[in-house]
Amino acid sequence: MSEVSKSDVAAKKIPVTVLTGYLGAGKTTLLNRILSENHGKKYAVIVNEFGEIGIDNDLIVGADEEVFEMNNGCVCCTVRGDLVRIIDGLMKRKGKFDAIILETTGLADPAPVAQTFFVDDDVREKTALDAVVTVADAKWLNDRLKDAPEAKNQIAFADVIVLNKTDLVTKAELAEVEARIRAINPYATLHKTERAQVKLSDVLGRGAFDLDRILELEPQFLEGEAHHHDHGPDCGCDDHGHHHDHGHHHHDHGHGLKHYHDEDMQSLSLKTDKPLDPTKFMPWLQELVAKDGAKILRSKGILSFKDDEDRYVFQGVHMMLEGDHQRKWKPDEKRESRVVFIGRELPEDDIRKGFEKTIAP
Repeated sequence: MSEVSKSDVAAKKIPVTVLTGYLGAGKTTLLNRILSENHGKKYAVIVNEFGEIGIDNDLIVGADEEVFEMNNGCVCCTVRGDLVRIIDGLMKRKGKFDAIILETTGLADPAPVAQTFFVDDDVREKTALDAVVTVADAKWLNDRLKDAPEAKNQIAFADVIVLNKTDLVTKAELAEVEARIRAINPYATLHKTERAQVKLSDVLGRGAFDLDRILELEPQFLEGEAHHHDHGPDCGCDDHGHHHDHGHHHHDHGHGLKHYHDEDMQSLSLKTDKPLDPTKFMPWLQELVAKDGAKILRSKGILSFKDDEDRYVFQGVHMMLEGDHQRKWKPDEKRESRVVFIGRELPEDDIRKGFEKTIAP
């Protein structure tokens, strides 16, 4: 397939946003806004059983059908049947739509849902995972991180985090919960909101492949390792005696900000300005996820391959990977490869050494 046709195919794929968040965090409020605002786009919204999640009944037309239409261009489905079948049915509808939003239950691990868009050939041919958006409750998230592994998975999986109900906590409590989130996932774009009042353009159409989006909003994303890397218990940093149970400890790095480190969840960032050898990198990555994919919740990267004028981008969910050439490197753009892994018990040294071996001679 030529480069032109490849990018054409990518451009025609329908972007999918997975909307997740623990019970009561506010994702239904956000979803109701998407269903009711006059945003000028056509969305297909796939939700769990309506009775369970409290979608505004005034927005629903013909709720006993599996697929029905809203007056603002949204098409709605309930997840009664197999997700692949529902998506297949949606794709056959006249008029189609601009994007799909898939809301998961509050207790759901987003992984199996996200994996659907990698596993099924028909679905993968027609759709692309745009972003995982997690709505988190500023008041209760700290408690949920202690007792609900699903809440931690939802934060770790996110490309975008909507930290909601910020009006119910003090500034100090808000800073604390934000530090906890950053310990689990330093790479997601974070929006602080009341009543889920986030711009829809901040959660939809994000282009999860494109780390440039994150860099625009979080310039420190790839700067000093002290900002975000995972410190093990023997990392050698000064610990100021503040020790926390449930697997957290934190360091005050001398500038007044707490940095929590979540020993259960790791984030690992790799970067090089030397070109990579695609004949080494791709087999290494595939072998890594085949062996340790159960531990890797999310992976993503922008790659600069030797003798290749195009940026290559990939993202992964556990053992599933997808990637493609994205666009040409700009003349004034720094050509560097950046790879991110988030997971549990990651073999960090092995990953770093393996990555270094894929650098072209």
